[in-house]
Amino acid sequence: MFLQLQLVSTGRKEGFFMHNGYNSIYGLHIKQFLELKRTLGFKFGSGAFYLSKIDLFAQERSETSLGITKEFADQWCQKRANEKENSRYSRIGFLVQLSSYMRDLGIPSYIPKLPPFPQSTFIPYIYSKTEIDALFIACDELRLRIMNAQTSLFCMPALLRLLYCTGLRIGEALVLKNEDVNLDDNYLQVRDSKNGKERIIPISDSLASVFKEYVWHREKLPFIQKASEYFFVRADGMRCGQSVNGWFKKCLDSAGISHGATQSPRIHDLRHTFAVTSLANMAESGIDLYVSLPILSNYLGHQSLGATNHYVRLTASMYPDLIRQVDTVCLDVFPKYRNYEAN
Repeated sequence: MFLQLQLVSTGRKEGFFMHNGYNSIYGLHIKQFLELKRTLGFKFGSGAFYLSKIDLFAQERSETSLGITKEFADQWCQKRANEKENSRYSRIGFLVQLSSYMRDLGIPSYIPKLPPFPQSTFIPYIYSKTEIDALFIACDELRLRIMNAQTSLFCMPALLRLLYCTGLRIGEALVLKNEDVNLDDNYLQVRDSKNGKERIIPISDSLASVFKEYVWHREKLPFIQKASEYFFVRADGMRCGQSVNGWFKKCLDSAGISHGATQSPRIHDLRHTFAVTSLANMAESGIDLYVSLPILSNYLGHQSLGATNHYVRLTASMYPDLIRQVDTVCLDVFPKYRNYEAN
């Protein structure tokens, strides 16, 4: 069953704004705030979710004050049963943003204090070179037991090599279109990224060669008449989806890499592995961190250098032999990033 959202036409009811699904006294400003964020290039998916909850909470309390009141904020900020600290922090954070926006418009509005950011103990899994080689071999040798036109197995060898060689997020890779992959000049254009940042990523000759072989075989499939716009497709020509994770687990099993624990290897850890090994290789080549960090940050599509700087500490702490000549003072050139990309 799909969640259906009912949109309410513009108007007034019982003194509240009725505007595109936001029915509280804050409704019009919530909609305008969302439009502003998206105009600036933010997807704001989770923001829209929490703002809808704020709107519903305001309706339940029958709020009549145009700005956020301290009483409303205090109740909204209270810890809820079985609520994770990360969720609470996000929930309060979006109220802070909304209230700040209202104040910028000249509306008196109370801005609550954010709680301390939850400390994360997450450590990504970094694949060794031996494990990467085993993963590629396992992926190349996977076979279907029965014919299935909806399988994503066809694209897995090229897809895994892309993730390891470029550090793309799996979501970014799966929405690449044919027009985004330039095999004449060897680069990718990432349009649909997590942070809404478009970027161009150069690829190596070896990865381009893998892509050319993949495209050659893809063009031989019967679905070619459908002219799919996506680069990575199933055997029936449709875009690859969640089944990729299932095939990746089969690759882990075949490669002898244990998984199933709380912090077990994931397909997203290929991105972390790319970041750590790239940074270590640049350090060993004598490239200064002041130069390598901005390069890696732009390549990964991070919003700030602070996010990329986490990999400096990770590389130094987990693989000290990889960075032998780096001045340890550089490990804290940037402040510790509080929103490390764990997912």
